[in-house]
Amino acid sequence: MFKKVRDAFKVKEIRTKLLFTLLMIIIVRIGCQLPVPGVNAGFVNDWLKNQLGDTFNFLDAFTGGSFMNMSLLALNITPYITSSIIMQLLTIAIPALEEMQKEGGEGRKKIASITRYVTVGLALFEASAMALSFGNQGLLRTYNALNVITVIVALTAGSAFVMWIGERINDRGIGNGISIILLVNIIARVPGDMSSLFEQFVTGKRVATQILAIVIILAILVLMVMLVVLLNSGVRKIPVQYARRSAGSKIGGGTASNIPIRVNTAGVMPIIFASSLMQTPGIISSLVGYNGTGPWSYILRGLNSTYWVNKSYPIYSIGLLVYCALLILFAYFYTSITFNPLEIADNLKKSNGFIPGIRPGKATSDYITNILNAIIFIGAIGLMIIGVLPYVFYGVFSASVTFLGTSLIIIVSVIIETITQVESMMLVRNYKGFLNQ
Repeated sequence: MFKKVRDAFKVKEIRTKLLFTLLMIIIVRIGCQLPVPGVNAGFVNDWLKNQLGDTFNFLDAFTGGSFMNMSLLALNITPYITSSIIMQLLTIAIPALEEMQKEGGEGRKKIASITRYVTVGLALFEASAMALSFGNQGLLRTYNALNVITVIVALTAGSAFVMWIGERINDRGIGNGISIILLVNIIARVPGDMSSLFEQFVTGKRVATQILAIVIILAILVLMVMLVVLLNSGVRKIPVQYARRSAGSKIGGGTASNIPIRVNTAGVMPIIFASSLMQTPGIISSLVGYNGTGPWSYILRGLNSTYWVNKSYPIYSIGLLVYCALLILFAYFYTSITFNPLEIADNLKKSNGFIPGIRPGKATSDYITNILNAIIFIGAIGLMIIGVLPYVFYGVFSASVTFLGTSLIIIVSVIIETITQVESMMLVRNYKGFLNQ
């Protein structure tokens, strides 16, 4: 492995890209430590934990802890992720955006430009909501117009800056810029989580108990990583045969190929959709100053993962069942807007391709749809296992581990994607890649 790294740094282009990416990462992490002027950073950490449990943990994990510290980059890349999801959904609903997407490179540039404006708009809205809602509750040391405007401008500018950094990594660095920043933010939380686990289950225990606890923790991590790798790399290949073509005295074609369908067709998006939807009522309630009493409080507790799989609050575990149902629902929904069997069947027909034993046209589309539905369910079950385990650990053992579940899928996916990109660049220059054994 170290030889591969050394080989990568021998190539000037790759070395320059790697060093530029590292520099951008350092700048982002420094920005995550700089406080917003006039803000009481301890308020967010203490008040939200006391009032809302882990409702904001999902957001804090994606921001590398900068949200709880209320730094200049507190919003980080979350507005960009949200705007990207919104644009994906609008592309299906609005014909004009769909046409842009089909235009190729120029169309994608236009959509990317719109996404930037949506990102700034979302960041402005979120910053305004936080400054106005929490400002007079202790977020601001002095609640006045100047401090409110300062917080709004600082948080909005910070989010736009992170988006700009991500695009610079895309242009001059290695990997997808937003994914790289997200990866680093999540990894930044790992040392703290591991330290908490060891303090809770290892420190102060008997030697035999310590060894057993360490073995169990490491075994769970290894098994989870293996499951994520299998889920991401699993592919169902549908065989395709292309008919022979004749042009004068020449006969061509007749080749065999396949249509690869990933087991995890929707990626991490179902977990993001489901988690966001479950947390939205709690976030809105906190922003409007809801005091947590009355019938609505029972619904909020059922939606709050703090109360799931907890023997003291068994009734609220219904929320976990709702979460699992949403995972499956969004797995089918997101795949339906990103994978079109009818379009694939039409493209096969136009290129004289067919699936052996299946008639071209609608029969091919129905065949692909049936396989896709089965694959989606298998992938959704895998996502459910990965997504639910952290809540089980928290409810049963009170172990809060933010780098499992969604975060682990992102970590493994981005690392594999980045290594693959470096490998492809090295192979062009006759180097052996990281993944070649």
